[in-house]
Amino acid sequence: MSAFAHVVLYDGTCGFCHASVQWLLKLDRRGIFGFAALQGDTAARLRVKHPELPQDLDSVLLVESYDLLAERVWWRSHAVFRICSLLGGIYALPGLMRFIPRVVTDFLYDRFARVRHRLAPAPKSCHFPSESESARFLL
Repeated sequence: MSAFAHVVLYDGTCGFCHASVQWLLKLDRRGIFGFAALQGDTAARLRVKHPELPQDLDSVLLVESYDLLAERVWWRSHAVFRICSLLGGIYALPGLMRFIPRVVTDFLYDRFARVRHRLAPAPKSCHFPSESESARFLL
């Protein structure tokens, strides 16, 4: 799908999602994550390639590519847990929550997702990425 082993898809209209991507850019010193908005071409191709994804999915997604043919897609709470695990160090601790039944963690994720636009409105101005950050965003 891309040159990155891990691609995070996020809601490009969500202030909380925007802040989360900025946080990941700072923490991901190894540059293992690429980023793409759910409203873009990368996400559209992903939905065609993975028909198992729920049609109404409005969630963070993580695509892990193992090689040219094999990849795994995580969404909702498990995408968050997997991203944290891949960051490593102290950030891997929330990844331990993946052992809680998914029905519980996705329920909590969905409750938060409903109010995320009110908790963190979209920024009034866009963050202008550095050249190295720009290279990590996919269309």
